Amino acid sequence: MATTVAPRARRRIVGSPSSWLIWGAVTFFLVNLAGVIGAVLVSSFGTQWFGTWFPNGFTTSWYATAWREFGLLDVVGVTLQVSLLVVVISVLIGVPAAYVLARRTFPGKKIVYFAFLLPILMPPITYGIPLATVLYKFGFAGNASGVVLANLVPSVPFVILTMTPFIEQISPSIESAARMCGATTRALFLRVLGPLLVPGMLAAAILVLVRTVGMFELTFLTAGPDSQTLVVALYYSMSAAGIRAQQAVDAMAVIYTSTMLVLLVVALRFVNPTQLVARVKETPEP
Repeated sequence: MATTVAPRARRRIVGSPSSWLIWGAVTFFLVNLAGVIGAVLVSSFGTQWFGTWFPNGFTTSWYATAWREFGLLDVVGVTLQVSLLVVVISVLIGVPAAYVLARRTFPGKKIVYFAFLLPILMPPITYGIPLATVLYKFGFAGNASGVVLANLVPSVPFVILTMTPFIEQISPSIESAARMCGATTRALFLRVLGPLLVPGMLAAAILVLVRTVGMFELTFLTAGPDSQTLVVALYYSMSAAGIRAQQAVDAMAVIYTSTMLVLLVVALRFVNPTQLVARVKETPEP
């Protein structure tokens, strides 16, 4: 028995050549990613950096410079305003729609699911250009309202596909019991279903917030000078004409990356990624 276990254990430790190749590729990717992020982070604190492993000195003044030159106070305010509006409107529209999809059976239900998946699976630029054209035609683009409307296109389906599994996990017998006790439709949603759906609504809201803050294509196509979010302002700071200190741009990139990292940590604190898999529940025909 010992002679058969030892070779298996040895093979498990050594591994196959394909597994070593995969782990080597993953390690190479992570090392390069850490190098890029580390270089930007070090540059944002460096004074001068030419042909050496580390800058000649370190300072935090580039963050103050970036905050002042790029008007980050206004940019952060616009980012919060747009993101919160998108979150609130998406939840108000998406939760009732998810309830209908979870509780009702109708012809073409799978087609409706597929239609909601399209804005999430497709690259935003593919539908962003015609969407921006329509918004400019009717005078919505170029301001915060256009940015909000454009970001609602993928955000509302995202809330629907996130909330539908949460609603399906709630037994319909709870609703039947509440109605038998005399609960009206309003009381049913506010006092019975509402508290049960709070975790799902919170998860959907946080994920929509992360998605909106990080959405570049739709925001870039519909934003005006006074409605740029943080990611669009970062792009303009890199491509704008004139001489700008690279350290200031790197400082702005670190601010944006830190913001996204905090949002992602908060999202993962409240959301289990396995709960975000949209599924179509087969309901037997009556």
